[in-house]
Amino acid sequence: MTGTLPGGPLTGTLTLVRLALRRDRVLLPVWIVLIPGVIAASASAIADLYPQAAQRVALGVTISSAPALQALTGPVFDATSVGGLTAWRLTTMASVLAALMSILVITRHTRAEEETGRTELIGACAIGRHATPASAVLVAGSANLLIGLLITLALAGQGLPGAGALAFGLAVSGTGWTFTGVAILAAQLTEHARTANALATAVLGLAFLLRALGDAARIEPLSWLSPLGWAQRIRAFAGERWQVVALFAVTGLALVAVAALLSARRDLGAGLLPPRLGPRDAAPDLSSPFALAWRLQRGGLLTWTIGFTVVGAMFGALAHSVGDIVRDNPSLAELLSRIGGGADVLTDTFLTAELGLLGLVAGGYAVQATLRLQAEESAIRAEPVLATAVPRWRWTTGHLFVALSGSATIVAVGGLTTGLTHGIRTGEPVGQAMRLLGAALVQVPATWTLAGIAMLLFGLVPRLTALAWAALAAFALLSQLGELLQLDDWIRGLSPFSHVPQALSGPVRATPLLWLDAITAALSLAGIIAFQRRDLRGG
Repeated sequence: MTGTLPGGPLTGTLTLVRLALRRDRVLLPVWIVLIPGVIAASASAIADLYPQAAQRVALGVTISSAPALQALTGPVFDATSVGGLTAWRLTTMASVLAALMSILVITRHTRAEEETGRTELIGACAIGRHATPASAVLVAGSANLLIGLLITLALAGQGLPGAGALAFGLAVSGTGWTFTGVAILAAQLTEHARTANALATAVLGLAFLLRALGDAARIEPLSWLSPLGWAQRIRAFAGERWQVVALFAVTGLALVAVAALLSARRDLGAGLLPPRLGPRDAAPDLSSPFALAWRLQRGGLLTWTIGFTVVGAMFGALAHSVGDIVRDNPSLAELLSRIGGGADVLTDTFLTAELGLLGLVAGGYAVQATLRLQAEESAIRAEPVLATAVPRWRWTTGHLFVALSGSATIVAVGGLTTGLTHGIRTGEPVGQAMRLLGAALVQVPATWTLAGIAMLLFGLVPRLTALAWAALAAFALLSQLGELLQLDDWIRGLSPFSHVPQALSGPVRATPLLWLDAITAALSLAGIIAFQRRDLRGG
């Protein structure tokens, strides 16, 4: 076979690399261009917003006095330079995006291929046993290297120091490489792609939590337990620590090596963690499509709920420290007093931002739960169900209902725990819990639009359902960086989250929320109708 590595378990690897690049010819370039592009644009915006060193130093003092800000983005190591502020603002976000890209690419080309039976078909040709995972690792690793190179060129091209630009690029690509190893290892443990994705993403969430707690509490060893903490501690533009790059390289290689060893110890299509067998006969409460959807998705919902509980508690505990910025910054205190506020205004601003972040992350659950429909269809588990008297619309609405109700539940849990922990510190736990619960629930209509987009893509063009994840990434960038990048209002308005009222700072207008609900309903209905009219495993 042309384009193969010589003999053995890696035979055909390069051919599978070309196949993977062919399949990802749209989405992979989007990731590769998007991450460096956002960093380059943000660096330019920071240079425009803070042209004087004194302004940057003042911002650095504010950041250093606010554990809540450090929990979100990490510490600032050098606030005197544009590069230092860019690294503070974007290292964590870019590293998370690179990690997510790696997880999705690896799972798509390994465990998902086994689950659908395509790996077995390819294995009938002259393809080595390890060629499929090796090709996925090569694709993900090369994509991360290219992202790091483009970041370096983009920042150096703006006149920033070349060493700092290279360190920034290596921090992002190193994180992506580490989670390439995490994802390929997770793919060996379970026989389902969605579970492999969930395991790898859970590790990413744990890494973020460890870094956030370590940076906020200034517990350095805790931050060093996280690859996201390593990315920060390369210290781009602040006295680079090149030895941290070796930590990324060694960790990624070790994870890939362990995955290769485990791959040789399992059967094709199976995972090392055997699935738990259910009872021979179904329980009476599994007699409806909704009950089946709930049974299939309840484990994932429980995991998301636990995660939102932990993150909400962390946000609530950190919120009280935001008031320290006012006490330590007389100029800011005077400004807030002029507009009729004080530390409470800044605390509410912080809480509003964090609840918006919870809404965005919950959009990930909404997409995942909705696209369970595609997983069931691809694995030929939908056909036996639909071969009975169950109509297609009931089957799809069962999973859609779980996606909508589940996303609302985890947002509510996040808001409730945020308010409860914040209220414990302020002496009014019940009042703050109810207040922040309401503020969190206004995020739900925006979160639901992502379920609507996923439903439309599943019904109309199922081969492009990955665009639902692209929509989530786009909305996140518009919401989190739109103001920093000084984008026009109409561009920022493309994100449904830009239309969510600020519930903690004034009365809530129902009109934008109703419009978002109407958009979700229209998208979902269009997707259900399209699914009614297409063939199974078609489109």
